[in-house]
Amino acid sequence: MVLYLSSTLDLSFAALSDATRRGIIDQLGRGDASITSLADKFQMTLTGMKKHVQVLERAGLVVTQKVGRVRTCKLGNHGLKAEAEWIEAHRRLFEIRFEALDEIIGEMKREDSDEPEN
Repeated sequence: MVLYLSSTLDLSFAALSDATRRGIIDQLGRGDASITSLADKFQMTLTGMKKHVQVLERAGLVVTQKVGRVRTCKLGNHGLKAEAEWIEAHRRLFEIRFEALDEIIGEMKREDSDEPEN
């Protein structure tokens, strides 16, 4: 089997496939937050939030720092440049295919309108 995605892209897309994790990224875009405050915000257990944060950490999207008893989360330095480039390349492929399909449909409609009615 041919691998089309690097492991970094796999981790990023897997992390971003969950609505809660996307919400965490949105929340951290507004400012750093403790795992406890994130758990409260998303109305979930501390254990559940820790699991989501670990997935985001493995993907490099979030970093955490423990000071005393508080673990604070912030956006990681990973960014999403490679992911955005992959999406854009595939978006262009879809666009090209849909334009070709539009041409075929247009030709079929013109042929149908050129045929004499019985």
